[in-house]
Amino acid sequence: MYLNELSMRSFRNYDQLSLTFNHTINVIIGENAQGKTNLMEAIYALAFTRSHRTPRDKELIHWDAEYAKIKGSIYKRNRRFPLEIIYSKKGKKAKLNHIEQKRLSDYIGALNVVMFAPEDLNLVKGSPQVRRRFIDMEIGQIQPRYIYHLGQFQKILRQRNHSLKELQRKPGADRTMLRVLTDQLIEHATTIVERRFKFLHLLRTWAAPIHKGISRDLETLEIAYSASVKVSEHMNLETIKASFEEKFKEIEDKEVDRGTTLAGPHRDDLVFYVNGKDVQTFGSQGQQRTTALSLKLAEIELIHSEVGEYPILLLDDVLSELDDYRQSHLLHTIQGKVQTFVSTTSIDGIEHEALKEAEIFHVKEGTIEVQK
Repeated sequence: MYLNELSMRSFRNYDQLSLTFNHTINVIIGENAQGKTNLMEAIYALAFTRSHRTPRDKELIHWDAEYAKIKGSIYKRNRRFPLEIIYSKKGKKAKLNHIEQKRLSDYIGALNVVMFAPEDLNLVKGSPQVRRRFIDMEIGQIQPRYIYHLGQFQKILRQRNHSLKELQRKPGADRTMLRVLTDQLIEHATTIVERRFKFLHLLRTWAAPIHKGISRDLETLEIAYSASVKVSEHMNLETIKASFEEKFKEIEDKEVDRGTTLAGPHRDDLVFYVNGKDVQTFGSQGQQRTTALSLKLAEIELIHSEVGEYPILLLDDVLSELDDYRQSHLLHTIQGKVQTFVSTTSIDGIEHEALKEAEIFHVKEGTIEVQK
């Protein structure tokens, strides 16, 4: 899989732009605030219909424009697929093969992308929300239907929290609507948790040997799912559902008292252990970075094993954050098999065979020139 062409109109600081890319490695060079990350963001948005930097689509539109458009031409399974995203004040439209997709879950997965940016180093030491977003985005790429369940869960969660706040204000009021919403929430929560367990099983399979290799056989990585309900990956859907039902009956009074939903996949987390110790709490910065790198490299292999083709890799200003050994390991692993986009202020000091085959793009004030 590779992205052959990309064009943008009124996206961030780009007025109009059309580019053709190398199928192996593309390096985008420029000073800060010139548009390097905006280009990476456009490729990411073409895959996921949303930015990795902001939840507000309106921020993607050039300040004096009515809409922003991103178009791409990808090659997947030896076939060409045109993709298009249009952001406007009214919302967004996603087109696959020139046909508008009514549900985003019918679009996501057409282009598979793995992004590794400096903030991804916070995957280990950051908040649980960062790790939940990581797992949700990756499952959504290989199982687009997951996006539907996640969206429905979040919608019902908002309704349920509203109902709880109403009951908090009116003690003794009828709880029939709350229990209807609880049943609906459980249906989607069960599917989300079950699919997270299956994904984590696959992630462990790839991440553990990769981590062992990067650490020169000195470290063993384990990944655990920390749930707000008593569930395990050995349970089937019915058993997980029963655990949710039992939990919500048990905590209903407490939830009404607090006015919010206290259990569910929105409160779950991932825990990483290196040599048996929680790396978030007890790991060194080096161990945390090795864990984050292992997870990203595992993502690439996992998507390949599930989809049959390698995803596109976006390395946004991250090479300078890695030491020479981890940098070299990363570039060696992807060389020749993954179309890669690297953004950086300079490639000076990065000595690797992979960069010799690269197409070089120079970015300045929202314009891009190809190095001859």
